[in-house]
Amino acid sequence: MKKLLGIVICVIMSLPLVAEDHVMAATRPAPQHATPSSLSLSLSEAQDYAVQQNRSLRNASLAVQQAYAQRWQTIAAMLPQLDGSYTYNNYCGYSATMSMGGASIEINMPNVGALGLTASMGLNGQAIVGVLLNNIAIDMQRLNYEIGEDELRANIKLSYASVLVLEDIVSLMDSSLINLQRVAEMTQRSVDVGAAEQTSADQIQVRVNTIKDNINSQKRNVSLALASLKVLLDVPAETEISLTTRLEELLTSDAVMQLLGEEYLKEKNLNYQLLQKNVELAEKNVHMAGWAYGPTVSLAYNYTNQQYYGEGGMRMTPPHLVQLSVRMPLWSSGKRAAGVVDKKIALEAARNTLAETTDNLDIQYQQLRYELQNAYESYLTQKTNLDVTRRVFESTTNKFNYGRNSNLELVNASNDVITAQSTYVQAVLTLVQANVELEKFLNN
Repeated sequence: MKKLLGIVICVIMSLPLVAEDHVMAATRPAPQHATPSSLSLSLSEAQDYAVQQNRSLRNASLAVQQAYAQRWQTIAAMLPQLDGSYTYNNYCGYSATMSMGGASIEINMPNVGALGLTASMGLNGQAIVGVLLNNIAIDMQRLNYEIGEDELRANIKLSYASVLVLEDIVSLMDSSLINLQRVAEMTQRSVDVGAAEQTSADQIQVRVNTIKDNINSQKRNVSLALASLKVLLDVPAETEISLTTRLEELLTSDAVMQLLGEEYLKEKNLNYQLLQKNVELAEKNVHMAGWAYGPTVSLAYNYTNQQYYGEGGMRMTPPHLVQLSVRMPLWSSGKRAAGVVDKKIALEAARNTLAETTDNLDIQYQQLRYELQNAYESYLTQKTNLDVTRRVFESTTNKFNYGRNSNLELVNASNDVITAQSTYVQAVLTLVQANVELEKFLNN
C-alpha cells in the first residue's frame, strides 16, 4: 500500500508536466499548404520541406498527439469527478394518507425541486499501470514518427541524386554529340569531294542518331525523376524545381570515410529502440493483468438540497452523504489467471524478438559497411572509366579527322562512352543507396 500510495503521489505531481506536454503537442503549428510556383532547394532544404508537407508524417504526428490525449484521459479518470443534477417532481395535487392508531393522516405532496452535487473518485492498480502503458505508447508513436521521417529523408536524397546524375549524363552526352556531329559533317564533306566513302559517313550518322535517341531517353528519365521528387515533396506537377546542391557535394570522400568510421551503437538504432519499447509494453501488460486481482477503492461525497413548492412534504433525503467502498474480486473461474498467462507468453515472445534482432544488428551493420565500401570503390572506378572513355573518344575523333583512325574505331569509341555513362549512373545510384541505408541504420 505504501508503494501504491507513492505511485499515486508521483502521478499527481506529474500532472502539470502532462498537461504542458499535451498542450504543446496539440498546439504544434500545422504546415502551410500553399505551394509556390517554383522552388529552389538544396538537398537539406528539400528534405526539410518534404518532412513539413508529407501527409503520412502529419498522420504520425497526429498519432503522437492522440497518445498524449489518451494518457490524459487515463490520468483524469483517477482524479475527482464532479457531477451536478437538478430534478423537479410535480405530484399533480396528490396527497398521501397514513393510518396511525385508527386515525388517518393526510399528508400533502407538494412539488419539489432537488439540487444535487456528487464528487467521486476511484483508484485501482490497473488504472495506475494504464498511465505507464500510455507513456510507453507515446514513446512508440514518437519512434514511429522518427522512423518515417528517416525513411522520407533517405528517399528524398536518393531521388535528388537521381535527378543530378541524370542531368550530368545528359550534359556529357550533349558534349559527345556535338563532337560527333562535327565529325559527321566533315566526313560528309569528304564524301562529297570523293575523299571518303558514303559508308563511313552513314556509319557515323547512325552513331549520331543513336546518341540523340539516348539523350532524349535520358531527358525523359530526368523528367520522371523530377516527377518522383515532386511526389515526395508533395507539390503539384506544374511546380518548377531547381536543385542547388551539386552532385560532387553528395559524393565526397570525406563524408563516406566519416560514415564508414562512425562507431556503431545498437541503442541508437530506431528499430532496436522500438523493440525495446515493445518489451516494456509487454511487461506492463503482465502487471496490468496481475492487478485484476487487486482491490478497487472508491470515495464519493453527495450533497442534496431539496426545495418544496407548497405546504407539507417530508425531508427523507439527507443533505450530506459520504461513501467509501472497497471492492475485491474473489472468483472468476480462472479468467484472470488465464489473462496473466496470456500476457506472460506475449512478454516472452517480445523478449525473443528483441534478442534475435540484437544478434542480427551486428551482422547487418557489417553488411551495410561492406556494401557502402564496395559501392564507393565501384563509383571511383566507374568515374575513372568514364573520364578515360571520354578522353579516348576525343582522341579517336581527332585522329579520325586527320585520317589516322578508321570509322570503325570511332564507332567503337562512341559505344564505349555510352556504356561507361550507363554504368556510371548505376554506380552513383548504388553509392547513394548504400550511403542512406547506413545513415538510417546509425540514426544519423
